[in-house]
Amino acid sequence: MRAIQIAEFGGPEVMELADLPVPSPGDGEVLIQVSRAGINWADTHQRENTYLAKFELPLVPGTEVAGTLPDGQRVVAMTGTGGYAEYAVAPASQVFPIPDGVDDGVALALLVQGLTAWHLYRTSARIRPGESVVVIAASGGVGNLAVQLGKPFGAGRVIATASSEEKRERALSLGADAALDPGMDELGAAIREANGGRRVDVVFEMAGGRVFDECLSVLAPFGRLVTYGISSREQNTVKTGRLMRGSQSIVGFWLMHCLGREDMMREPLEDLYARAARGELKPLVGETYALSDVRRAHEDLAARRTSGKLLVDPSL
Repeated sequence: MRAIQIAEFGGPEVMELADLPVPSPGDGEVLIQVSRAGINWADTHQRENTYLAKFELPLVPGTEVAGTLPDGQRVVAMTGTGGYAEYAVAPASQVFPIPDGVDDGVALALLVQGLTAWHLYRTSARIRPGESVVVIAASGGVGNLAVQLGKPFGAGRVIATASSEEKRERALSLGADAALDPGMDELGAAIREANGGRRVDVVFEMAGGRVFDECLSVLAPFGRLVTYGISSREQNTVKTGRLMRGSQSIVGFWLMHCLGREDMMREPLEDLYARAARGELKPLVGETYALSDVRRAHEDLAARRTSGKLLVDPSL
């Protein structure tokens, strides 16, 4: 089968197109013929071996796929690794049917990113009716869904950030009440102004570094900053006294801790798919890259040239 393989960790150039044996499923696993693989920011960490989990070489990257089982059933699956290929194996417990009316791109957009957005609200922030929410990187795979889920999940004012005017306009069209440039010098002050001069209740943050600090500076008493990524590669240090003085919380979220828990995977995913089938949730599906062009996909992702869910077509 055609697959992308990594023989050494590093930049996009380490991903090589290879001819590999079709993997054999082990106990409790299933074989999936891949129609589309999803691209996630975490894949860049896999490629560099800088993720929360560590990997061994040689490695076929890719954490999620859409495709068919041997009986022809359409499914999405969390693979952990091995997604950038024509065939992949996944634990049967992490394979979920794709309902009629939901295409592969939407199904993948609602797997990692959709479940993450769902849990940011329900599990980590535990949003209360009317609370203000800031969504960093609102044009990304998680961000656009977090904006769309804001009002249905009870949020009051939703404030988005996005790196270009086009992306900010898109965030507004998806339901944000305000959209800001995260690169501005006084981001915290702008967020507060966009919230009518008040501090904000909830922030969903995946950049780290300066953006994290700016968001924390405008968090209200009993506010929650939920961090689910470090795209800047800049980690932050927070003093406990600061949290006590502000009665503030910093919450970390990693979807991997939901794996194997039916109530945290299957049920939320069914909710997301039902919303999509009814037209209430419209994931942004971005570019589909050929398997042979996956290096460019990672370059585009790192350069912030992308929007929405990125896909790989393993047949190309």
